[in-house]
Amino acid sequence: MMGCWVLNEGLSIILVLSWLGVNLYLFIDTFYWYEEEESFHYTRVILGSTLAWARASALCLNFNCMLILIPVSRNLISFIRGTSICCRGPWRRQLDKNLKFHKLVAYGIAVNATIHVVAHFFNLERYRWSQSKEAQGLLAALSKLGSTPNESYLNPIRTLPMNTTTELLRTIAGVTGLVISLALVLIMTSSTEFIRQASYELFWCTHHVFIVFFLSLAIHGMGRIVRGQTQDSLSLHNITFCRDRYAEWQTEAQCPVPQFSGKEPSAWKWILGPVVLYACERIIRFWRFQQEVVITKVVSHPSGVLELHMKKRGFKMAPGQYILVQCSAISSLEWHPFTLTSAPQEDFFSVHIRAAGDWTAALLEAFGAEGQALQEPWRLPRLAVDGPFGAALTDVFHYPVSVCIAAGIGVTPFAALLKSIWYKCSEAQTPLKLSKVYFYWICRDARAFEWFADLLLSLETRMSEQGKTHFLSYHIFLTGWDENQAVHIALHWDENTDVITGLKQKTFYGRPNWNNEFKQIAYSHPSSSIGVFFCGPKALSKTLQKMCRLYSSADPRGVHFYYNKESF
Repeated sequence: MMGCWVLNEGLSIILVLSWLGVNLYLFIDTFYWYEEEESFHYTRVILGSTLAWARASALCLNFNCMLILIPVSRNLISFIRGTSICCRGPWRRQLDKNLKFHKLVAYGIAVNATIHVVAHFFNLERYRWSQSKEAQGLLAALSKLGSTPNESYLNPIRTLPMNTTTELLRTIAGVTGLVISLALVLIMTSSTEFIRQASYELFWCTHHVFIVFFLSLAIHGMGRIVRGQTQDSLSLHNITFCRDRYAEWQTEAQCPVPQFSGKEPSAWKWILGPVVLYACERIIRFWRFQQEVVITKVVSHPSGVLELHMKKRGFKMAPGQYILVQCSAISSLEWHPFTLTSAPQEDFFSVHIRAAGDWTAALLEAFGAEGQALQEPWRLPRLAVDGPFGAALTDVFHYPVSVCIAAGIGVTPFAALLKSIWYKCSEAQTPLKLSKVYFYWICRDARAFEWFADLLLSLETRMSEQGKTHFLSYHIFLTGWDENQAVHIALHWDENTDVITGLKQKTFYGRPNWNNEFKQIAYSHPSSSIGVFFCGPKALSKTLQKMCRLYSSADPRGVHFYYNKESF
């Protein structure tokens, strides 16, 4: 029963292993090239194997810097998601893990940068020591090169009394290397969850130090501190014959003084494409930011949820997509993701926002949703909207059977889906691959049902009118209630409608038994591909992943559950 694991989680492992494989190949191939390349033979005499360590890690650093911006190009990812020819099935689901891949690549940058810096510390020490009196033979001869006008140097440290650190900071490579290291430390430390939660502005500002990071990286190699023998010199100076005759280099015609030069910088070639792509991404975002957003309706629900209806020129969406919202009256830097709760068929787009932090609490207060009178339309704060962007839920219609599971405010992504289903059922001519939807909502507070119950009631009525009551099966679970609610339920019990929601389907009290639920679904659809879509806490997500693995058949002809988690 490992079908879901292989096709869903297993593909993620394939992606990680592919990334690791490319890094290892680049590192090992570059390492051995610098260990064996003839033009760097004399460089290895001074530096030893730390030359290869520094150059191999530098190439892997360039590779990862090329990748780091692509996962955060939301418009590119949304475009790829919409191109079904290029991105289908399991590969499509990997796009929802773009931020995880972004973090993975960041760790790769940190590891390779550390190796590169440590290797160069050893290189500097070896350069310095080769100028000392203890250095003898070929090592001393190589370090002395460059003293006369017709010679090119190999050792960038020209005299022993020279302060290595001071001299390094006089070079392009030294200054940019220091800036790159400081920028990387700043970005990595401020990206921790604690910092993001405590001060999002700090996280946002320090993350944009990446501009300095990439500029410094592009010009870092111009210093050309690590030098190798030129091709012209190699054709005249046979290393095998001449390396032991270093005392005769000035006089022996067969062994002229070897000439050296630094390698052409290449980091800019790796990062140019992604940087241009990301620049286009930011231009698109800025253009969207300038577009006017008209707030047409504000609803304050008793459960502490703010509902906003908005309009924007040229705005097109699909069920399950999300937008980024900015309120300059609260913070000009913070953009927060919210799932769209309206259907594409409606002439507006909407979000439901619950106070779950400083920013959302301030937004509810700004709109007068915290026990105050709602603001007049002309007094409402200005909102900027970026998006919409694709998300896992957009794949619901691609399965014959879909299981939608929400916890608390995590129900918002499914509002747009259920509304879209309502409209599609109203359009008799619209063919649907989706033939069955199971909807589960687990909530602690009975008041949270209020804003969503009307939608379910209208959908329930529409399905009944069209004879499609079998199409949607929904199960609502209340996990928290007090004695007063229990008395109210007992006094107002009705066989036909639920006391809390007013729906025909009764509310369950407690938590669902997922073993029983998945077993029943698997039994009802023995040969189907079933998409499982979840929005909620991590603990429940792990349980649902386990259920998908457990109840997926090992037989390709059997039932298979494909897990998808809503993430931003």
